[in-house]
Amino acid sequence: MATFNVVLGGAAGQGVNTTEEMLTKVLKQSGFHIFATKEYMSRVRGGINTTTIRISSEPLRSYSETIDILVPFTSGVINWCRERISESTVILGEENFRDEAGDDITFIPVNAEKMAKELGNKLFINTILSGLLCSLFKADKKILTKLVQTKFEDKGENLSQENSDAALEGYKEGEKICKEYNLAFDVDQDASVGETIVLNGAEAVSLGALNGGCNFVSFYPMSPATTVAVDLVNMAEEMEIIVEQFEDEIAAVNASIGAWFGGGRGFVTTSGGGFALMCEGMSLAGMAEIPLVIHLAQRPGPATGLPTRTAQGDLNLALYAGHGDFPRILFAPSNISEAYSLTTQSFDLADKYQIPVIILTDEYLVDTYYNVDRPNVSEKINHHIVEMDKKYKRYVLSESGISPRGVPGYGDGILIANGNEHDEYGDTTEEAGLTVAMQDKRMKKLDILKKETLQPRFCGNENYDVLLISWGSTFDTVKNIVERYNHKKLAMLHFSQIYPLADISAYLKRAETVIAVEQNMTGQFAELIQKELCFKIDKRILKYDGRQISEEFLEKELSEKGVL
Repeated sequence: MATFNVVLGGAAGQGVNTTEEMLTKVLKQSGFHIFATKEYMSRVRGGINTTTIRISSEPLRSYSETIDILVPFTSGVINWCRERISESTVILGEENFRDEAGDDITFIPVNAEKMAKELGNKLFINTILSGLLCSLFKADKKILTKLVQTKFEDKGENLSQENSDAALEGYKEGEKICKEYNLAFDVDQDASVGETIVLNGAEAVSLGALNGGCNFVSFYPMSPATTVAVDLVNMAEEMEIIVEQFEDEIAAVNASIGAWFGGGRGFVTTSGGGFALMCEGMSLAGMAEIPLVIHLAQRPGPATGLPTRTAQGDLNLALYAGHGDFPRILFAPSNISEAYSLTTQSFDLADKYQIPVIILTDEYLVDTYYNVDRPNVSEKINHHIVEMDKKYKRYVLSESGISPRGVPGYGDGILIANGNEHDEYGDTTEEAGLTVAMQDKRMKKLDILKKETLQPRFCGNENYDVLLISWGSTFDTVKNIVERYNHKKLAMLHFSQIYPLADISAYLKRAETVIAVEQNMTGQFAELIQKELCFKIDKRILKYDGRQISEEFLEKELSEKGVL
């Protein structure tokens, strides 16, 4: 499979995102598989932000640090990417960046700034570079010009045409460079790409929520989760949903609980610092047995930490949030398709079992995008609500632990939701026997949930000696390494449901060596496995610098541990 990594780097506000958008759209529509992810600083202007775009002949979902083509938009980018640059890297940049590159790297001058001025507008730089990069992969020129015209049509016919002309000038410059420097970036096109759509993780979560019947969204802005809220705001009128920014996270979670209580389907999107403020609301949902769905997009902590970077450090926060004991479900989507399907599923499970369901993503998954098959759309939403009669008991002591849930005004019964311990009707009680019975009733749900737990995915050599344990967004990267070194008797178990935890004791016992792969400092998932299954995972590959685990990082760590 042919694959090339293009990295665009520049300061915030320089148009890196514009070039990325035009390039990836043209490549996708030209029949190439694309994968893109970014790393950016927490500032509005300045700093160094980079986008990595993988172009391939087949679907590719893992993150690689390799740079085949680097396009710096400003000085400092080359040094910022120094550790990722190799002898085979080609740098395409303004002449004044040559000294920064050094003599041992292929540097090709691209006078995009001069070309833009000659065309009458220095803002044409991004369009010129988009056309240039498209030409390197022999993308369709007609698609390029049409897309550029469409993008700028709201700026007026003249500017739209001028940008289209600038893109073609960039395309010609790229052809000239390939011929002069004997460059070839040959990637086979795939006709099936045209049947796919491009989604990022945030869009997948947003669409999954809508597919699950979400009709009320409450949030307080916090990166990287805000992107989900913005997506839903943009769809609110068309989808006839309410999206509300509240004064703080406490109000946001309580508003969602209120929506569920009234018969709606609420959704909260937040990050670690915001979720920390929602813990009291979690307990209220647990005691009152009101459904709750929260999207928790992880970033490094504690406190503000690295607000625009990625991590898997909030597992314990989600697992133990709220005072007292009550059941919950934790999902951690492994990719964009699962971000959609598990978010959809979360609404049904929260409704059915009257518990909180937390969807753990991270900055990497939220901001990464690639072409995927069109997701299935639910034809029917199952609402687990009953019509109340005059004898209705909200918290009846049932064998399953699930009491029939009514909503205000639906039937003749009286509905009481109580944050205090209560009797079967919902009235506050301090009677010892009933207190124990109610707690036992709520936790009975966990027994059913364990039977329905999503099983982890196994990949690799069936006769493995080494077993890697991973969860969440690291799936495709770990899978790529496992498949590459299949002959090394290497395998993996990957979890998309963190809690309740599937029993993997049989897999663990078969392995000579078990290694946990996580993006936090303490191995939180490994500790959960030890707690739940009494199996201690001593060997761990942990990355907690705010950058996503890459193929190169994992390969190096496994080599140092004598696995490869």
